[in-house]
Amino acid sequence: MRELSSLISVVALLLLLLVLHGVNGDNPYRFYTWKVTYGDIYPLGVKQQGILINGQFPGPTIDCVTNDNLIISVYNYLNEPFLLSWNGLQQRRNSWQDGVFGTSCPIPPGKNFTYALQAKDQIGTYFYFPSLALHKAAGGYGSIKVYSRPRIPVPYPPPAGDHVVLAGDWFKRSHRQLKYFLDGGHNLPFPDGLIINGRGWNGYTFNVDQGKTYRFRISNVGLTTSINFRIQGHTMKLIEVEGSHTLQTTYSSLDVHLGQSYSVLVTANQPAKDYYVVVSSRFTSKVLTTTAVLHYRNSFAKVSGYPPGGPTTEIDWSLNQARSIRWNLTASGPRPNPQGSYHYGLIKPAKTIILANSAPYINGKQRYAVNGVSYVSPDTPLKLADYFNIGGVFSVGSIPDRPNWGNAYLATSVMHADYRSFVEIVFQNWEDTVQSWHIDGYSFFVVGMDGGQWTQASRSRYNLRDTVARCTVQVYPKSWTAIYIALDNVGMWNIRSENWARQYLGQQFYLRVYTSSKSWRDELPIPRNALLCGRARGRHTRPL
Repeated sequence: MRELSSLISVVALLLLLLVLHGVNGDNPYRFYTWKVTYGDIYPLGVKQQGILINGQFPGPTIDCVTNDNLIISVYNYLNEPFLLSWNGLQQRRNSWQDGVFGTSCPIPPGKNFTYALQAKDQIGTYFYFPSLALHKAAGGYGSIKVYSRPRIPVPYPPPAGDHVVLAGDWFKRSHRQLKYFLDGGHNLPFPDGLIINGRGWNGYTFNVDQGKTYRFRISNVGLTTSINFRIQGHTMKLIEVEGSHTLQTTYSSLDVHLGQSYSVLVTANQPAKDYYVVVSSRFTSKVLTTTAVLHYRNSFAKVSGYPPGGPTTEIDWSLNQARSIRWNLTASGPRPNPQGSYHYGLIKPAKTIILANSAPYINGKQRYAVNGVSYVSPDTPLKLADYFNIGGVFSVGSIPDRPNWGNAYLATSVMHADYRSFVEIVFQNWEDTVQSWHIDGYSFFVVGMDGGQWTQASRSRYNLRDTVARCTVQVYPKSWTAIYIALDNVGMWNIRSENWARQYLGQQFYLRVYTSSKSWRDELPIPRNALLCGRARGRHTRPL
C-alpha cells in the first residue's frame, strides 16, 4: 500500500508540473534539489566566504539531453535574496524562468523556488550563475552540458571523457566589498588572480589516458577579464561554440571572452608525464596567469619549469582567430537536419539596431550606458509589471535604437521588438577595452567584426554563409561587431555586458519581444509558483 501511495504521489507531481509550468511531458524529466549556503573557500590560498551549492564550489554540473525538462528546486540558506540565471539556455516561450531581476523575483532568505526549464532544441556548453548584485564574485556558478539525442549524429567520435573548465578572474575581496566599490561610483580594482574550477595555481587536475581523446568544455565565468586557454604540448580541435557545431579547426591556444563557452577535443598523444593547463589574462597591462595539471594516468613525472606563454595584448591575433571560427554546415544540430539548411544570409533584416557602449559620469559617479541610457533596476521585475499591467515601472521605447550622442541619463530601459522579425544589431565600441555582449533567450549569427566605425558599406564584408551562431560575442576596442538575429522567442529578454561591473552600473537593457497573441503556442503562461515582489506583491498568478 505504501509503494502504491508513493507511485501515486510521483504521478501527481508530474501532472502538477505539466499544468503549472507548461513543460513538455513528452520528454524526460531530471530533478535537482540545490541548497545554497555560505561556506569557506580558498581559491587564491586565503580563506573567503563563498556561495556554495550543495556544499560545492563550483556548483553541481547539469548533465542533460536535448529537450530534457529540468526541475530544479533551489533552497536559499543565505541571509540575502538570491537568484540563478542560465547563461545560454534559451528558455523557449518562457522568459519567466530566465532568472534575472527583469523577469524574476529573487528567492528570499530561508525560502525556496522551483525552476522548470527545458533544453528545448539545444545542444552544447553553457553555465549557470547567480545574477543578483555581485554574488557571482563569490561563486554559485556551475556548468551545463546539453548532449545530442542518441539518434542525432555528431560530427566526431565519442570522446573518452568530458572535462569541465570553469575559468576566470577572481578577487580576494568579498562580493559585498566589491559591491560597495561600485555603489560608491567607482570601478572594480584589478583582479587578484585567475582560477580554474575554483582553484588557483596547479590546484586542479585533469586525468587522461595516453592515446585517448577528451572533450574540454571551457567557459569564462569571470567578472572583468578576457582569457586565453592552452595546454602545454597539446593542440585543441574546436568542435562546438555555445550550441553550434563548428568546422574542426586546430588551435594551440584559444581566446575566451567574458561569458563565452567553447568545446575542444584534446588527444593525449604526448609522452606520459604531467603538463600545464594554462589560463592567462588578455588585454591587461599586467598579465595574470594560473595553471591546472593535465595528468597522464601512467605518469609519475610532475610538471616542471615555466608554463608556456600565450598572446597578451595582441588584438589582431584575437580578431583573426574569431573570424576563423566557422559553422559546420553539414553537421546536424539538435534536430536531424543539417545546420546549414537555415540560410540566414538570404534573409533581409527588417530593421537595424545600433548599440554603442559608453562610460559616463552621472551625478558625479561612474556609470556605464547603452545609447546614452544607463539602466536602473526597478522595484518590480519588468515581466511581472507587464503581465499585471502595473504602471510606472517601465516604458517601452525608453532607450533609442541608435546612439543619441547627448548627455547620458538614468532610466529603466526597455526596447520594443516585433515577434518573428529578423533584425540586424550592430555593437559599436568606441572605448579602449574589449566588450562582451550577451543576449538572453537567443542564439544569433555573428556576421561581421572589424575596426573603426560601422557603416552600411561594412555589410560588404559580412559572412553570409557559414558564420557561427552563439549567444555571447566580443567587440574589440574602437571596433564594431554585427549580428543577425531571428526574434522568434516572445518574452522580456536581457541584453547586457558580460563585464559584471559594467552590467551592474547600467550597461544593459531589456528587449521586449512582443505579440498581441495570448496563445500558449507563442508564450507559456505565468508559472503558478512564480514569486511576487515589489508592486506585484499580493497579486495572484493564475489558478490551476
